[in-house]
Order: sequence, then structure tokens, then C-alpha cells
Amino acid sequence: MSRAAVAQEAEIERITVLGTRIAREGSVAPTPVTVVSGEALSNTGAVNIAEALNRLPALANSGALASSGAAIGEVGLSALDLRGMGAERTLVLVDGKRHVASSIEDPRIDINTLPLAWVDSVEIITGGASAIYGADAVTGVVNFRLKRDIDGLAVSAIAGRADDSDFDTRKLSLAYGRDLQDGLGNAAISFEYAGQSKLGALEREATRDSWTVIGGTDTVERWIQGGYYGVNNAGVIVGPWHGLSDSYTFAEDGSLVQIAPGEVVDGLKCGSDCDYYENLRQWETLQPELDSVTVNVKGHYSLAGDMDAYLEAKWSRTDARYDGPPAFFLGNLQLQRDNAFIGADLAELMDNNGLGSIMLNRFLDDLGPRAEENERTTQRYVLGVEGELAEGWMLDAYGIFGQSDLRRDNGNNLILSKFAEASDAIIVDGEAVCRSESARAQGCVAVNLFGDGALTSEMADYISTTSVMKAALQQTILGASVTNPSWLALPAGYAGVAAGVEYRKESMKTREDKLAASGDTFFPAYSNEDAHYDVSEIYAELSLPLVVDKPGVERLEMDLATRYSNYSTTGATTSWKLGLSWVPVRDLRVRATLSSAFRAPNLREFYGAEKDGYFSINDSCRASRLAELTEAQRAIRSGNCASLGVPADFDSDYDTVDLKGIESGNDKLEPEESRSFTAGMVYQPDFIDSLTITLDYWDIEITDAISKVGAQNIIDRCLDNPAGTENQYCDLLGRDPVTHELTSLVNTYTNVAKQQASGVDVEIGYDTALGQGDLSTRLIGTYLIERNEYAFQEDPSLKEELAGTPDHAKWQANLITGYRFHDWDLLWTLRYMDGVDVYTPQFEDNYTKPYSTIMSYGTYVVNDLLLHYSWDNGLKLGFGVDNLFDRNLPGHSMGNVVGMGGYDNVGRFYYLSFDYAL
Repeated sequence: MSRAAVAQEAEIERITVLGTRIAREGSVAPTPVTVVSGEALSNTGAVNIAEALNRLPALANSGALASSGAAIGEVGLSALDLRGMGAERTLVLVDGKRHVASSIEDPRIDINTLPLAWVDSVEIITGGASAIYGADAVTGVVNFRLKRDIDGLAVSAIAGRADDSDFDTRKLSLAYGRDLQDGLGNAAISFEYAGQSKLGALEREATRDSWTVIGGTDTVERWIQGGYYGVNNAGVIVGPWHGLSDSYTFAEDGSLVQIAPGEVVDGLKCGSDCDYYENLRQWETLQPELDSVTVNVKGHYSLAGDMDAYLEAKWSRTDARYDGPPAFFLGNLQLQRDNAFIGADLAELMDNNGLGSIMLNRFLDDLGPRAEENERTTQRYVLGVEGELAEGWMLDAYGIFGQSDLRRDNGNNLILSKFAEASDAIIVDGEAVCRSESARAQGCVAVNLFGDGALTSEMADYISTTSVMKAALQQTILGASVTNPSWLALPAGYAGVAAGVEYRKESMKTREDKLAASGDTFFPAYSNEDAHYDVSEIYAELSLPLVVDKPGVERLEMDLATRYSNYSTTGATTSWKLGLSWVPVRDLRVRATLSSAFRAPNLREFYGAEKDGYFSINDSCRASRLAELTEAQRAIRSGNCASLGVPADFDSDYDTVDLKGIESGNDKLEPEESRSFTAGMVYQPDFIDSLTITLDYWDIEITDAISKVGAQNIIDRCLDNPAGTENQYCDLLGRDPVTHELTSLVNTYTNVAKQQASGVDVEIGYDTALGQGDLSTRLIGTYLIERNEYAFQEDPSLKEELAGTPDHAKWQANLITGYRFHDWDLLWTLRYMDGVDVYTPQFEDNYTKPYSTIMSYGTYVVNDLLLHYSWDNGLKLGFGVDNLFDRNLPGHSMGNVVGMGGYDNVGRFYYLSFDYAL
């Protein structure tokens, strides 16, 4: 391989003995395995492994730092999602062994905690992985293979800064290792720090403008520059709600200010000619603040005979912060006429119009943003022995213990009961006090809500708190495996075998803040959880050479694997794999696998306690929304609405406010099952040196998929079933028999239906001498053929085609070009994402006109550049630019929600790197 190939960002090659537990020299495993070198991961400006891996097409939909604040308790977490079918379906291993989870929401590993300095390679395995590596490998496995022997000192540092903001990142890595007693063993220690500052939407010109959606004429909805006039940081009285012709807000001194909403008005929103609207992007976080420290120790030492003892120990702590919108009131805060802080002009307005009270809409920005700070401390210990047990038989026996301690601080959390008392203020003896005498006796501080900044620090302290949750996740594993690559001599070669057993226990304990758990705060009420399960597994793998050195068949092999698992929650199940590898001529290899996999529900899915949820919904039974549909779709929905007792003229706008509901686990869940098929070829022509062409087709189908489908999907799937409302989705909804409004929604985990994905991976690599240097190129791409979700397994015609939408671009590819000239290395990476439709075809087909003024995002291309210079003494300096041409986000997006991880929300980014090895 050329020197440039070693330096380039994605030194990706096919390793012939991976994707299997049998080490078969000279053989090829039929399972597609892509390998990224540790050095390639280091040659990026990313401060952690996940951010670098997420640039690969197969992992492009992974949970990035930018979107980690989208779910409570997930801030600062980076997880991997192979094929975009859910991170919970991607099994992440370290040296082929499981790792304790970092999240109580899903059993996901925080990739930030893995030691980048010691990563030798990362193996991305698709198809047939569950039988070999274990349950949860529904879409595949990502295995981090660490260096076995560390020799000498290695120091690495990266510091970077964005071009159009103060956002910065930094990373420092120190690693040292040495051999023991003339090579009888090796011991090493590493320290890594990674951090980044917070980036808010208002800090970037590309994301600071206020955009909002209103009803359209030629489209169902349209994007305009504007925002909410009906709620703001100063307080708003919506005129029509009170029989008034005008709406009002307040100046900083609390005096009344009339709002002129302009020509473009839709409900509580107005366009850019509005004289006052609130830019909700002031509370949007594009990148969370993050600091992470990881210490790793490892070693191995030869025992008597041919056995080695090995030890790994790890401690990691991550602190992350994410700021969100403050507590707010919209249609649910009523103040009486005698409120102590009502000014003379408001009092006159109320008296003149016979108003005994007003409804005040307000963001409590002067209370502060709802800040979430997450602290994750992870420790993991591995102790084992490995070596030759008998002639040809290799043993690996191990014990693993891991624990993640989590702390979630939710700051500026409004205490509802105290706020109710404090906002109901009156004048007594010339002073503003709380109306309730008992509250006054307990120190109640009257709260002024009229005007931005009206809340004093004393007021804010009285009505708010910091809610603290603590949780612990534990994992205990005992396992052993034996392998023999030359177990049995057959006419075509040696048969190889591997077998093993493993016992694993997973447990979770959460302790929620008592006040928050009572439901008396703005933060949702969560309950304490104590849950655990255990699983015992036995597995075997067999490699059979069938034909060798025959016409048209240089080599033909079959792989068989099976795994039996017995869960304490869902019982026993079996997964299997069948694989074939055929070499018809020396430079062509053809391979295929057919396999089954399963995933038992995790602790949160199975045992998760009930918690409050607030859902932004559109009631699809409203007459105005039914009128937007095609005639055929309207007939189905209106018929189902009628069967639920909703009259044809129902059009309440109650759904402008979030609906309170319940989220929970479900102990009636069954394991989800999948079938995977892969078929591909590797072509390395003899007549072109260093050219490799790889094509792999893959197809994954999941049945009884475990999922929460989302509040709006529950409503729509309930109403869109031609068979009627007797389905699992309607069972999750409740309506008031008088008002016909939705009153409850249960968003629980269910075995909802089926998911399907298929595509083609392509990889072309070519290295050659060019001029006085070496050129190396790699093209890595994925074409997504299908990505379907089925609401009802028994009716495959009711599907949602996701391929070609923002979460699932049809074409994604990286072109990596490296050139080395003497001691200079230049690396150029082009990242390509195909244009996408914002909505699925099925969603668009529901309506008689385009749904929005933004129906698609265009082709997205980002260029990264890195220049290195190396000295003979082990020193290397680099300068890099990510997003060289400052490609902006598509549409009016901000790149901070799940599914937008492939889009860059930082902009052009410069960094310097320093490496020294001794």
C-alpha cells in the first residue's frame, strides 16, 4: 500500500478474517466487513470517534452531538446507528465484547468514552452478525479493536475554531506503554480529554433569523420570516380571547403596548411586518457544551504454558450542557383584576371592557432557560485468560463488570404550586404580597409578570428549583469461547469451528427528584425505576471448505452459525446464519449470507415506569384539516372520526397547545425478529495494481418491531386504517365525549409492525505513484433502494416509504483522495448526500396540493481539507479546514434534531493538530 494510503482519512479495506470468530488464514468470510483504521479516525478535526465515524454513509444517521439534546437525559451522548434503523439495533463491541450502556433511554454506548489513542481499527459488519456476536445485532455490529501492545509514548492534540462564531473544540491524548520482562507482557495507560463550547442558533448568521410556518393558499402550509406575536418574554394579552379588537404586550416598565401584527397573520403568528414577534431560535442550541475525560489501563502477561492473562480497566466522565426554551404559559395563566402589578393603563382597559381577569401568555425568559446538565461516569473492568488450550484449540475466558452512574440536573425548573401562589399577588398595606395568607406565612414572594425582565432574582429563586435525577446502570458478564481453525481435515481443506457460552446481567436503577416526580414542576413527572434481566447464551460457528482448485471454482466455502439465548423477560429464542464464499477466478470473490436475528426488549422498553409527556399534535379529525385531504383519504379519515363519535363540523383549535399524555414501558412486549440477506463481490484485477472494487447488496426486514411511533403517528395511524378504528393505535387515545377533543395519549413501546431496508454498498480504491509522490483514492458509497415502515403487519399495502427523505438519503458517498510528497501529506475528503424530499410519498398523496413551500432539500456536498508535515523524530503537525466552502444547512433547518446528523450546522471550521510519538 502507498504511503499516501496510510495517511488518508479513511484507510478502508476488506479484512478477510473478520466478521467471524474463526481465524482462517488464507480464507475469506462471506460476511461484508468494512474496516476503518485508527489512524484514519485520528486524521479528522472531530474530537471523538463517533463524530468521525458518522461521516461514513452506512452510519450517517447516527445520533450526533448536535442532536443529543433532543431527548431528556441524552445531552452529550454519541451513539452509532447502522443503516438508520435505530441505534438500539446496532451492537457495539470492544474487542468482540460488550460494553456497559451510557443511557437509561436505550442500551446505547457513548462512543465518546472509547480510547481513540488505542483504537487499532473499527470493523463495521453487516448481515449474519447476531448468531456470531449476539442479540441486538439486528442491523449489524460495530466492533472497536484495540491495539494489543503499546510501546512508547504518544501525544496528540487538536484545537479548532469555527469561522463565523466563537464555537471551539479541543482534544488532548497521552498514551504510554512498555513491554514487561523481555516481552513476557505489556502494560499501558492512556489519558484523553475532549471538549467543545456551546453553540447557539443566534451566534450564526445562517441560523439566527426567525422562520415559522403558517397556513398557505397554494400549499397547505408555508414558511415565512416571522414568529409568535401571541406569546413573548414580556407577556401578551391576545385581544380576540378577551373580546378586544387589539392585542397587547408590555414595555420593560410594565406599561401597556399595542401590538400591530401586520398584514400576514395566522392564529398567534405574524409575518416580518409585525412590529413585535418572538424569535424562538434564541433558545435553540446547535451544539452542546461538552467536557470529557477518560483514563484507560490495560495489560497482559504470559502464564505457564501458552496462556496469557489480560486486564483492562477504564474510568470516564462526561459533562454536557444543553439550554432549551424556558417555562412558558400559553392559554393557561389567568390573572385577576386586583393583581398587584397591573398598571393603570391595563386596569383602565379591563374596566372599560368589563374584564375581571386576563389570560396572559408569556415565556419566563427572565427565569432563565431550561438548562439540562448531564454527568456520566463510566467504569469498566475486564479480566480474562487466553491462549492455546490444546493443540489447535484457542481459549478465551473472561469476566466483565461495567457501571455507568448518571446525574441529570434540570435547572430553572418552575415550581407550579409556588408560581400559582406567587403570581396571584395583591396589595396589602401598600406592598405587593401573595394573596394566600398561608403562602405568605411560608415566605411566598409575589411575582411580577408584566414586562421583559420583570422577574427579580428573589422572585426567580422562590418559584424555581434545580431538579436532580441520579441513575445507575450495571452490566456483569461471564463468558468463554474456544476456536480451532484447523479442526477437521476435509478434501478441500480444514474445517474451522468456534463455540462459546456467555451469561449476562443488566440492571437499571433511577432515583428521580421527589418534587419533580410529584408533578409539581414544569419538568415532566418521572417515576423511580428498578429493573434487571439476565440472559444465558450458547453459540457455535462452523466453516466448511467445499471445493478447491476446480474449473470455475478456485475455492468454495460455507459458513454456518447458530446462537441459543434464554432471557429472563421474554424466554428462549434462536438465531442462525448461512454464508457462502466463492472464488471462481483468482481476482474475483463472490459472497452471500442469509441470517436471522432477534432483539429482546431492553430495560426501559420492558420495565419503563410511567412518566408525563407533552405532545405537539394536530387533531386529524378537525374539519379544516379533513378539507385539505384528497377525496379518497378524506373518506377514510372522516369515516373513522365519525365512528369515534366526532361530529363532521368539529374544528376546535385546542391542539395549538401541547397535549399532556403518558409515556411508559410495556412488559407485554415480545422480541422483535429480523431476516437479513447480503450478496456481493470483491474484484481485484491482476492487470491493474492496487485497484479494488467491492459491491454488496443488503436487505434487512424486521417484524414485531419494538418502537414508540410518535404522538402524531398514533393519531394518523388510528384514523388512516381502511379497516376501521379497532386497532392498536386507537387504543392509545382518549377523547372527551362532549367536546370531542383528545384528552389523553399513551405513547408506549409496542410491537408495532414491520420495518424493511435494502441497499447497495460500493467501495472503489486505487493507489498509484504520481509524479514524485504517491496518490491514494477511495470512494465509499451507499445507495438506499428501500426503507419502508409498515403500520400494520397484516396489511403490507399500508406502508410509509422513507427512502429519499432527510433521515434516509438515497445516495450517500465519500470520495477520499490522499497525496504524499516526501514529508508532506495532503488529504481531501468530499462528502456527498443526495437531495431529499421533506415528506414521504404517502404523506404527500393525502393532500390535494403541495403540503409546504419547502418540499425538498437539494444535493448536499461538503469538502474537508487536511495538510500534514512529518519529521523523522516522530513529530507531526497539521492544519485542516472542515466544510471548506462553508456549505449552509438546507431550507430553514438547524441540524440539531435526530435524522439531520449528515448536515453540518457549524459552518467552516479550522483546526490545528499536533502528534508526537517516541
